[in-house]
Amino acid sequence: MSQENDIVLIYCEDKPLTFARIEEILPDHKKDWYHVKMLILQIPVQTVTWILRSAYIDGAEFTMNGKSMRLKPVISPEEDQKKEDKKTKTQVKMKKNATKAGSSRVISLPNRRKPNRKKH
Repeated sequence: MSQENDIVLIYCEDKPLTFARIEEILPDHKKDWYHVKMLILQIPVQTVTWILRSAYIDGAEFTMNGKSMRLKPVISPEEDQKKEDKKTKTQVKMKKNATKAGSSRVISLPNRRKPNRKKH
């Protein structure tokens, strides 16, 4: 679930509308519903409080005044790059380990000899 201080992109009718920072998430008297206070990052800057279910805070689609809406967490491109770098390092490490163990072998199919067949 998105948390306080997270940046989200608000979509309206499947089109990006604006960015917002979640300022506060407080429980509502109804189970699994929350008061989500957001700072809308546009000019003029303003705050809004929406009452949302936990699933909606997580990105599920909901309707507001008959229009489909959803919140999508914004992830810093630097964090994406760190994840990609970690994935690449893991793959390189796995290749090295496989080579050390001798568990893998490269066979070039175009250069592979055909077995000798005896004619009857």
